[in-house]
Amino acid sequence: MKAEELSLILKKMYEDAPKGDSSTMIRLFGIKYAEELRGCGVPMTEIANKSVGSSYHAEISKGVRLAKYVQLKAS
Repeated sequence: MKAEELSLILKKMYEDAPKGDSSTMIRLFGIKYAEELRGCGVPMTEIANKSVGSSYHAEISKGVRLAKYVQLKAS
């Protein structure tokens, strides 16, 4: 998956987040797309900057690190 696609997905998850859960959705994005984020060859700062603001790159990184410990529930 390309960085542009990942940025669009992140932006949508952020904008569609229930009130008060925007940071949670950013971490969830990191968990859900951890492999794609690792493989795209683009820094997470750039993906965050294109979608929700560069200050959120740390939240994406937290999600990526959590990915090996958690499993997503079916929605």
